Amino acid sequence: MKGTIHVLTGPTAVGKTELALRWAEENNAEIVSCDALLFYRGMDIGTAKPTAAERARVPHHLIDVRDAATGMDVTEYVAEAQAAVADIAARGRGILVAGGSGFYLKSFFAAVADGITVSPELRAEVTAKVEREGLAALVAELRGLNPAGLGELDVANPRRVTRALERCRASGRTLAELAAEFAAMPGPFAGWDVRCTRLEREPAELDQRVAQRVDAMIADGLVAEVERLRAAGLERNLSASRAIGYRETLAMLDGALPREGLAAEIVKNTRALVKKQRTWFRTQLPAGHRVVAAGGATAGGLF
Repeated sequence: MKGTIHVLTGPTAVGKTELALRWAEENNAEIVSCDALLFYRGMDIGTAKPTAAERARVPHHLIDVRDAATGMDVTEYVAEAQAAVADIAARGRGILVAGGSGFYLKSFFAAVADGITVSPELRAEVTAKVEREGLAALVAELRGLNPAGLGELDVANPRRVTRALERCRASGRTLAELAAEFAAMPGPFAGWDVRCTRLEREPAELDQRVAQRVDAMIADGLVAEVERLRAAGLERNLSASRAIGYRETLAMLDGALPREGLAAEIVKNTRALVKKQRTWFRTQLPAGHRVVAAGGATAGGLF
């Protein structure tokens, strides 16, 4: 066994940041962020990014590692998280992964990418084919490459069909073969003892915290932050520009949403996200340990 990785997750606004800081201080640990928006420099207010004072309390990793206009995918995250974990362990300190980005969190427990490389030329060729001949042509080619069938592939979803064809062409294997190989792959953190705690709160309390957080973000300058980020190319990064808090503010700046409705729209969408997060954590992550936080809960019983 290489060592222990502690993972603290939970929905947006549940209180992960403060409890992670306390636990890390009490256990001589450093924090590896697992929040897909904290990677980006300048996305501070809308992400409730740990402040400079909070990061001074405990060393943090994988925060502010990309410009907001530059994307970061899960394979890049895994490589940087592996490096951070190895570095922390080599210095004899504890490791605490904290965040609520489901797909990135899953990488600590299972394989999330199959390693197949699709060249830009192949991607362009498949994209040109679907634009020229339509989705049905891609489905027909896929069926020819997969005589045993397409399994559960949603053949009405252009993105999934396109990606499936790219991977079959790039690898020379069928979807069934690719699925079997992927299922047998070890996860990026195989050999580590990974312990998961899910932090929760009573729904009414969490709803209140969401509303308070959104009000604070707007008061602290969310609109000005989005204006700066837009000028720096935020919209070139689709995942970041479509994140809750940012997409609504961009819509408001474009006149598609009244300013007086900004807070309510962000609150509504954040609560919908919380619901999705809860489902993901329950169905995609190990059951682990569940802690119900209330008020100023301490970090002593997290793991």
